[in-house]
Amino acid sequence: MSVGEIVNGAVATLRAHWRPVVGISFVVALVTQAVTTVATGLWFRNARGLDALENDPNPTLREAMDAFGETLKSSAIPLAAGVLGTLFTTALLTVVVSRAVLGRQVSLGEAWREARPRLLQLCGLLLLLPALAAAACAVGTAPGLLLVAAGADSEGAALALLGGLGSTVVAVWLWVRYSLAAPALMLEKQGIVAAMRRSAKLVRGAWWRVLGVQLLALLIAIVVSAILEIPTSAVGMAIGGDNAVDWLSGESVSVSWTFLVVIGVGGVIASTITLPISAGVTALLYVDQRIRREALDLELARAAGVPGYDM
Repeated sequence: MSVGEIVNGAVATLRAHWRPVVGISFVVALVTQAVTTVATGLWFRNARGLDALENDPNPTLREAMDAFGETLKSSAIPLAAGVLGTLFTTALLTVVVSRAVLGRQVSLGEAWREARPRLLQLCGLLLLLPALAAAACAVGTAPGLLLVAAGADSEGAALALLGGLGSTVVAVWLWVRYSLAAPALMLEKQGIVAAMRRSAKLVRGAWWRVLGVQLLALLIAIVVSAILEIPTSAVGMAIGGDNAVDWLSGESVSVSWTFLVVIGVGGVIASTITLPISAGVTALLYVDQRIRREALDLELARAAGVPGYDM
């Protein structure tokens, strides 16, 4: 499949099998957005982050790093919730996509029954993949942070920045390398480590292509999400007033729970639509890589009962 066919296939799956697809993505979106909203309201609603540096033209290196750390903490939980939600949706919707490529319908109950025996291993995979990326970032920045703690601010900051850039590259490489592990775990009944090995094998030699397709899906999801969240953002600004406008523009100001809930509703609606697109692209990428490497198309044709492929 070409890149366009993969993206179109993800959208076509959403349209043709909307009941199980929307059902799965809605539940996942509701849980992840609830976690994000509660975390924001309890801990990060008044976080200053980089705003603390606006009124200080000459901050010390330690003040700058503290502000940067606050910004990272305020975005860590929403980012982690989004990543885990995407991985979980990808795994469950892989069952739907596997039927869709054969031209068969699947109900929400059937998808759940087929996926349920793998949920424990899936949870382990969902925890392991972000942990690997976090470990890479921690290892990369640790030497510089230790130097800063020892009092060598300039040298430590430079080393932490260099290590952070390097560890980010490693984290992205790991993300792409193991991006097909969830479909492998669900469809091939693989264990966690075996599924990661399968993903690495399927991605080998096609790393840049997989990265490009995943980034395209991410870009589409961002654009669609922004469009869908416009109405709830307008309602939130009407409810929250100037503080809401400042908060949406990126400033750290106090906002009400009502405003956060309204924005959360918009996030659920947007994620319900965009999660299946991202998940569908990943699932079809898995199918496409198996077609390219293992002639999976012949097995699919036989399974679908296509004339001439029954032997």
